[in-house]
Amino acid sequence: MFKKLSRTAVSAAVLTVAAVVAIGPVPASAASTPVSNAGDARIAVHFDLAKGQLPENIALAPSGGAYVTLAAARQVAQITPGGATRILATLPAPADGGVHTPVLGFALTTGIVRADDGTLYFLYATGTDDLTGLWSLRPGGVPRRIAALPGTGLPNGLALDERTRTFYVTDSVLGTIWSVPAAGGAPAAWSTAPELASTGFLGANGLKIHNGAVWATNLDRGTVLRIPVLPGGRAGQVRTRATGLTGIDDFAFTGRGDRIVAALNGPSEVALIQPDGTHSTVLTADDGLQNPTSVALRGDTLYVPSAAYTTATDPNLVLAHLHH
Repeated sequence: MFKKLSRTAVSAAVLTVAAVVAIGPVPASAASTPVSNAGDARIAVHFDLAKGQLPENIALAPSGGAYVTLAAARQVAQITPGGATRILATLPAPADGGVHTPVLGFALTTGIVRADDGTLYFLYATGTDDLTGLWSLRPGGVPRRIAALPGTGLPNGLALDERTRTFYVTDSVLGTIWSVPAAGGAPAAWSTAPELASTGFLGANGLKIHNGAVWATNLDRGTVLRIPVLPGGRAGQVRTRATGLTGIDDFAFTGRGDRIVAALNGPSEVALIQPDGTHSTVLTADDGLQNPTSVALRGDTLYVPSAAYTTATDPNLVLAHLHH
């Protein structure tokens, strides 16, 4: 996530859902850059700004399509392979309307992952202790909170280590990575390293488990961090793997070692980050990006949700071809 959304902008918007374009893999085409140019990228889904349907995070569905959190709507939705948007759950509004949610001032759903059994897990930040935390939604079920997180924080990025059955959660306000047993229960502060702290807005943000380590971004600092998971599950020493990534949000590994594609929220860009920390811009606002919040990869197809937090124009889902 990036910036507090204007309630006036949301209520005044007249966008409508136009989720009629198929969101299957885009065809490969000749490209001179690692990711497609504007001719290859396309907007597959438009979301409804007036309803707060700001796609914050994404998890792919094994049968095609995806699941997204719609931040200001407090919702979890399924995007079908045909491009239709189906609301799976709307979380209860906090009694104060969410105005005490740290930094942002509105309640929102954030990180999401899908477990192997089809259960969706996602984060909800409300500024209140009774609702903030990690939630689950089984197929055909109703959402329930399985772990409470501090209302003074802002749980944001979410990753599941299926091997150890452990969730990891970034807190962008408290500068913490929490660990939570997959069965639910009390969270533990897995890392409070200073590299996770914000410099005034939002710190630790995106999160992934990769090659025996927890990887996280820091939006304020524009960095990618790697924290090894030591024997016994303890956090090792933080290493900064990339810098100079203004407004970096969530990210994904390309499957080629430690190469990363990352959403740069403020600049409305997607960056390709090499293992040596160098990076290049591969998608921009010209490709339809509007404050991209996260990325996901299915084969050679790159999924990029944009929440339009500051552009307040067109929250959408862009698809592009990834050239390996």
